Amino acid sequence: MVGKLLEPEIREMIAQRDFNALRTGFLEWPPADLAELLTDLPQEEQVIIFRVLPSSVAADTFEYLDVDVQTRLIHAMGQEQVAAILNEMSPDDRTTLLEELPANVVSQLLRLLTPRERAVAQSLLNYPESSVGRLMTPNFVSVRESWTVAQVLDHIRRHGADSETLNVIYVVDEAGHLVDDVRINEFLLKPLETEVRLLHGGKVPPLKVTDLESEAVEIFRKYDRTVLPVVDSDEKLLGIVTVDDVLDVAVEETTEDIQKLGAVEALDEPYLDVSLWKLVRKRAVWLVVLFVGEMLTATAMGVFEEQIARAVVLALFVPLIISSGGNSGSQATTLIIRAMALGEVRLRDWWRVMRREVQAGFFLGCILAVIGFARITIWTLFSKQYGPHGMLVGATVSLSLVGVVLWGTLAGSMLPFILRRLGLDPATSSAPFVATLVDVTGLIIYFSIATTVLRGTLL
Repeated sequence: MVGKLLEPEIREMIAQRDFNALRTGFLEWPPADLAELLTDLPQEEQVIIFRVLPSSVAADTFEYLDVDVQTRLIHAMGQEQVAAILNEMSPDDRTTLLEELPANVVSQLLRLLTPRERAVAQSLLNYPESSVGRLMTPNFVSVRESWTVAQVLDHIRRHGADSETLNVIYVVDEAGHLVDDVRINEFLLKPLETEVRLLHGGKVPPLKVTDLESEAVEIFRKYDRTVLPVVDSDEKLLGIVTVDDVLDVAVEETTEDIQKLGAVEALDEPYLDVSLWKLVRKRAVWLVVLFVGEMLTATAMGVFEEQIARAVVLALFVPLIISSGGNSGSQATTLIIRAMALGEVRLRDWWRVMRREVQAGFFLGCILAVIGFARITIWTLFSKQYGPHGMLVGATVSLSLVGVVLWGTLAGSMLPFILRRLGLDPATSSAPFVATLVDVTGLIIYFSIATTVLRGTLL
């Protein structure tokens, strides 16, 4: 971690009330590192450190804290200190904080803002949740087509300090409609008398203020941009979204999908901050569903009770068969869900995916079938465990593996498409859910093949 102060030194300075040295020492820290340090300190010491920091540094550091830490600090700090931090925060980070707080707390905090910042905060909060409007900041630099490079640079010097970023300068018409976006290096490298309209911006489709945050992630990924403009339905430029905010959204979405893939409801907050009861509740629902589903396995085996009684050897391979089907289904559903999340696979691709997975499932089943048949054949040479019809048992297991793995692969790959078609989250088709589904149907496939192959011998 960057910086000269260590935690014991910090606590000693606080105890000695040597706030000047504390302030001077922290000025050498990047805000991200300072936020990481503050997270590990008691709340009383966090408040003291924020009190001695310059308001601009305090706001930058505050933005790097988790929302739950920010919330606790707001309740612990005085109104004047909170007001200074909130007014210095960037509008998008402040919106992220406010949207997590109760309405009555938000109302109190809005009253602490200056009239200008309050208007900005209220306008951003008026956009729908999870929309691009909640991510954007209205702090950007815009210029006119008729200006020269010299005029643009003068404008940037006067107004650029408040901009979220100066990497891209936006060209607008008299009514504020977005015309183009031009990288700053174009202005720095062109003669001062060059008009803006002659510069090449390479404009990409802007974000709509009502677009979903997840759509913004895809557009950033597609066009490889660090900042994108946000417009309304009339193409009027309202603000910009920077890549750091989109990365936060991408991390949240990926975390939620991974948790769902593990058959857990999305936690919506850091693991260690979740209460024990909430953690149990989030996990119990799916465990109960899966447990009830697995009960059908016992029901399926009961249907084939007569076959099992006559050929007990069949029961030895039940775990092998159902686990192979479940594993293949889990593989397929994980691959398809991730491909959907990355935009590599869409609903219209279901037929192509089905054909590929049928072929893949068949070949995977054949690989396992060869291994299973070889194992049973070799074991039969040295043991009478499988009886006089060991080769037929091997054939039954091998054919069952092909069928079950093929079915598991097909089910695991198609279930996300079905859920997406119904308007549900494909991640809901978690690997454990698919495995449970294939367990039950796999038993039916296994015993049906056994009845056919072993009829007249063991059955």
